[in-house]
Amino acid sequence: MITDPLFYALAIPAVILVGLSKGGFGGSISMIGVPLMALAISPVAAAGIMLPILILMDIVALVAWRGVYDARVLRLILPASLLGIALGYATSASIPEAGVRLTMGLLCLIFAVQWFFSGRHKTVPAEASRPMGVFWGAVAGFTSFVSHSGGPPFQVYVMPLKLDPAVFAGTTVIFFAVTNFVKLIPYFLLGQFSAENLATSAMLLPLAPIATVVGVWLVKRTEREKFYLITYSLLIPVGIKLVYDGLRGWMF
Repeated sequence: MITDPLFYALAIPAVILVGLSKGGFGGSISMIGVPLMALAISPVAAAGIMLPILILMDIVALVAWRGVYDARVLRLILPASLLGIALGYATSASIPEAGVRLTMGLLCLIFAVQWFFSGRHKTVPAEASRPMGVFWGAVAGFTSFVSHSGGPPFQVYVMPLKLDPAVFAGTTVIFFAVTNFVKLIPYFLLGQFSAENLATSAMLLPLAPIATVVGVWLVKRTEREKFYLITYSLLIPVGIKLVYDGLRGWMF
């Protein structure tokens, strides 16, 4: 089990933020979990530690949002997500740790900037596009496999559809519950579930259902705009630090 106090100083808020997002509150902020942990440990280890926690959060969220989802969206993007997971597994051996850090950092910055400059201002629902749904579903599966950061590409496709908040939350929960469950197989084959990783996951696990239930409660009672502003702001310094670490590791 990891005993470094710095890791837990980063991991505890990471699990809480991810739990809020899993409950439907905070959207893409779920992608901050692994990058925050990766400031203290290997991003590969961080992803392995986070997956069992995500599975428990998914179970809680599935119960909370049962029966509320958009079947049309799921039929389109879920099969594409599985293709993305397969691609992530096939290329996992060729992606160095510095590359993972750099990719996560760039994702943080790209989606934070996109939201600040355009995403939060869109008000007219977009038309559902099959090619775009397949593309972004596959990207979501791939980035979810690499660093549990499938939220941003998922939202790039689904958010413009302007679903009812409850339907959006329920659809998101089902998409990532299936995606995360499928990821258990390649993660196991890659040796991600070491004794140390599982013991560390167990230490953080009690936070998972609490944060998820709070997220469900908040999405039903709170205006999300201010929370988006705070959480997307958090992505910027985390992204800069990971890009710096990735470039340094790649070049030196």
